[in-house]
Parts: sequence; C-alpha cells; structure tokens
Amino acid sequence: MGDRSAIEWTEATWNPTTGCDRVSRGCDNCYAMTLAARLKAMGQPRYQRDGNSQTSGPGFGLTCHPEALTLPLSWKKPRLVFVNSMSDLFHAQVPIEFVQQVFDVMAATPQHTYQVLTKRARRLKRIASRLSWPENIWIGTSVEDADVLHRVDDLRMVPAAVRFLSCEPLLGPLSNLSLDGIHWVIVGGESGKNARPMNVDWVEEVRFKCQQADVPFFFKQWGGRTPKAGGRQLQGRTWDGMPLVASI
Repeated sequence: MGDRSAIEWTEATWNPTTGCDRVSRGCDNCYAMTLAARLKAMGQPRYQRDGNSQTSGPGFGLTCHPEALTLPLSWKKPRLVFVNSMSDLFHAQVPIEFVQQVFDVMAATPQHTYQVLTKRARRLKRIASRLSWPENIWIGTSVEDADVLHRVDDLRMVPAAVRFLSCEPLLGPLSNLSLDGIHWVIVGGESGKNARPMNVDWVEEVRFKCQQADVPFFFKQWGGRTPKAGGRQLQGRTWDGMPLVASI
C-alpha cells in the first residue's frame, strides 16, 4: 500500500479498506480480486479475510483498516492519490463513521489530491450530505456499459469539486451518456488472460462526447493479455487530459 503507483492517471494508492464484491459486468475479471488471492497466499495480513465465494474470493472479504488512516499524513510531497485501488469505500459493509474518518484525513491533508472511485454511486449519493467536500477530493464512478449509466445520474448529485467517470473496462457503447456536470473521463480496455476486447468505435464515441462538452479525456490503454499489450495510442497520439478544479 503505498506511495507509488503504475496506474497512468495517479501517483500513489491508499487503501483504508480492502476487499469487495462483484456488482456488475465490469467486475467479472477484477484485477484486485486476483491480486488479493495472491497476497493472501503470500501471508499478507491485510488479505486474510475471505469473501463470499459467489461474489468475491480468497483474501477479498471487506475489511476496514483503521491503522491505515494516518498514512497520507506522513507524505510530505504533494501527490495524486487513488483511494481504495483494492476496494470500494462506499461498499455497504463500510460503516458511515469509517467513511467520515477517511474524508476527515483527506480534508486534513490539502496538499494531496484524492481520487475516489466507486461502483456504489447510489450509496455515495445517499450519504454525501454527511461528508465534507474540500476541493482536493475528486469523486468518480465506473461506467463499463449502458446498463450502469444510472451511476452517472447519482454522481451528478454529489457536491465534489471534480466528478469523473472511469469507463474501464469499456465493454459496450455509451451512446446515451450525458456529460452534464462531469469534469473528467477516463477510458480503458480490459487486461488479463480473460480480457474482453474493446471496440474502437466505443472509444471514439466517448472521446467525441468529451470534445463536444469540453471535458478532459484520458485514454489509459487498449488492454489485452497485459495492461500494456495494446499500447495507449488512439488516432496516432496519447490522450492525457486531466481536470482543472471545477467550481461547484
């Protein structure tokens, strides 16, 4: 858990919770679930709780880690921090009091910018009024296909300075996607031995919507057997758009 990340759109990761459950197609080949099983086998103490065999896996039972809360306080250099790369902060099993403690730490460290990504946008919307929202907290939701576009509607209701979408793995067209109230979009293909292919037309459609709405567009990867197998080029160039802190 730490201070470096290979994810192209962030710099560090912080996991005050670990573990999760499948909730939609985007979870079918979850990299975090696979990694958790490996970490459990290696004896990593944070990954010893197993999840439900139908929706989760070895080492991937939802677990809160109070001892991890102070980690960002030790980072002196400002950085972009992806919160819960190995979990979902808005999972139903994370007590609201613990979510509030995570937000308190983020508010107390304004030198860092935090990127919080969830598939549980409905719970996020429901408890947003009980959380503090300084400008250094960005909040996003995963949108892998048209079946989960309702997450975007829920995200729009949250008073974050930056609201973003992670369309990764992109598994179908998003023709009805509206970017009203959205400040950043990430698109990427799936990776791993069971990676499902991503159609270039799906990517181009989202990129075009971003251009029309003046929303920064970040193309992370085509995916394949490994994350870097297909490269990052789209139309002969890389797309590394990042948001400015937006006004609410």
